Amino acid sequence: MFATLRLLFVYVVLGAPVGLVGIVWSTLRRDFHTMYRWGMGIMALGPRAAGVRVRLEGMENIEAGKQYIFLSNHVSNLDPPVLLPFIPGMTSAFLKRELMKIPLLATGLRMGKFVPVARGNSREQAQQSVEAAKDALRSGLHITIFPEGTRSTDGRLLPFKKGGFFLAEETGAPIIPVVIRGTAKMMPKGTLRITPGEALVRFLPAIRPQAYESREELMQAVRTAMETELARG
Repeated sequence: MFATLRLLFVYVVLGAPVGLVGIVWSTLRRDFHTMYRWGMGIMALGPRAAGVRVRLEGMENIEAGKQYIFLSNHVSNLDPPVLLPFIPGMTSAFLKRELMKIPLLATGLRMGKFVPVARGNSREQAQQSVEAAKDALRSGLHITIFPEGTRSTDGRLLPFKKGGFFLAEETGAPIIPVVIRGTAKMMPKGTLRITPGEALVRFLPAIRPQAYESREELMQAVRTAMETELARG
């Protein structure tokens, strides 16, 4: 459990004061960029303190100056901190609505235009999430989504939620499929124990929604790309 405790130490002991200072600084300067860099730096430091190394591949598939929708597989609670800090530029993300109830953290998330999503949300709530994500894209942010909505226990992709694909259709933003490997072994679903090791994050070539006649075809194209990469082992 020492690796887990080191990660928690970083997030609690360092994250709270950095978050507080960052919120005040960003409010006074009306600029979120500095707080974002600090926040992502702390997020990346947590896994590093726990002995988790991150290897990136496919960065050449991300074109500077464009806004993307990153859709990633999800097998571990380590997935967000090994992915989000390494996305070029700044990204918002779909996240559990419960996180918006945590003091200080919720303020930072709102400032960063993160998009809360409720489990089993209604059609109206889903549309509100899409509208919030569209606003984030218009402001120059990427959007990152784990479209399965929960962690897979066996590494195989679960059915996709449709929110990210609605967003791609309505905005025309290209999708970057992302495949994460290694985190399931280091921190499996159902445990807090972290085993040090290496996480591989691979960004696949962009998929443009305009190339597909229906949302179902777009979803299948993204799923096929991710399953093909996962099958490489």
